[in-house]
Amino acid sequence: MDEGNKIQFPSLPVCKEDQLDWSYEMRREMQEILPGLYLGPYSAAMKSKLSILEKQGITHIVCVRQDIEANFIKPNFPLKFKYLVLDIADNPVENIIKYFQMTKEFIDGCLETGGKVLVHGNAGISRSAALVIAYLMETFGVKYREAFSHVQERRFCINPNIGFVHQLQEYEAIYLARLTIKMMSPIQLGRTFSIQAGSRKRTLEDDDDFGNTQVHAAQNG
Repeated sequence: MDEGNKIQFPSLPVCKEDQLDWSYEMRREMQEILPGLYLGPYSAAMKSKLSILEKQGITHIVCVRQDIEANFIKPNFPLKFKYLVLDIADNPVENIIKYFQMTKEFIDGCLETGGKVLVHGNAGISRSAALVIAYLMETFGVKYREAFSHVQERRFCINPNIGFVHQLQEYEAIYLARLTIKMMSPIQLGRTFSIQAGSRKRTLEDDDDFGNTQVHAAQNG
C-alpha cells in the first residue's frame, strides 16, 4: 500500500497524571479506560448501583457471561441502558476473537452519539478486559502489549487468560488486513482478486498436467 493509502490511527490518550494509587477494593468498582469507556466487574452493574451508573452518565453496557452465569449476571436495567449481551466462557480454548468486531461496533456507536459505555463480565479481569484491549488495539493501531499496559494502568487487576492473550496477539494482523481491504479501491481489489484467480487457475492446470503425466506413465509401465 502506498503512503497515500496508509492506514491512519488516532493517538492513544496519554496516562492521566492524577491516577489514584491502586487498592484492592478498587477491583469491585469500574474504572474509566478511555473517555466514555469503562471497565469493571458485575458488581458495578448490579441493581444497587443504578444511581452510580446514572451519575457517571452510563448509557450502554456490554454484559459478558456464559449460559451457566445467566442466573446471577444479567442486564438489570434494560429500560434505562442499551445492552450488548455476549455468551463467552472464561476458558483458554474459547474463541473470543469472533466477538471483537461486534463489541467495537457497539462501543463506537455509543461514543459517537456522546454516550458512555461500561464493559463488564463477572470480575472484570479476563473476558471483559480482553474485549477492551482488543478495542484499543483496533481503534488506535497499537500492539497487544501497549493496549494491555494502557488498560492495566487504569484497572491494575486485569489478567486475561493465556488463550485470550494469544488471540489478542494474533488479532493485530487480522484487523490490519480487514482495514487494508476496506481502504483499497474497487480497481485495486479487482486486480488483487484477478491475480489470485489467475494463480489458482494455473495451479489447477498444473494439477491436470501432473494427473495426465501419471496416466501416461501408468499406460507405459
